[in-house]
Amino acid sequence: MITAIVLYDLPPHIDKESCRRHFHAIAPGFLEVPGLIRKQFIHATEGGYAGGSYLWESLEAAQAFYSGPWREGIIQRYGNPPRISYFDTFAIADVPAQQTTTFEAPVARATAA
Repeated sequence: MITAIVLYDLPPHIDKESCRRHFHAIAPGFLEVPGLIRKQFIHATEGGYAGGSYLWESLEAAQAFYSGPWREGIIQRYGNPPRISYFDTFAIADVPAQQTTTFEAPVARATAA
């Protein structure tokens, strides 16, 4: 499993409530994204930037999504490219469900020479 943290700066005309309305409107569209398990739509408490915390089945699924039309849409809407960091996900603790999920070591990835 891969967690991706995606952040982008917001232009001054997009405040917290505008961001919330937009996220509410687009959230259902993420239900059909191949390889996506979960997305949390986030906005910095101090304002100025927003993004998402994504849980993916694989790095390849995440990279395929972020290199497609989604990236161009972010640049068009916010005026700058997203900052994306990837993390191997070892475990999830779901407090309301009182359930933990663990993941085996990721398969070694081939690297370019």
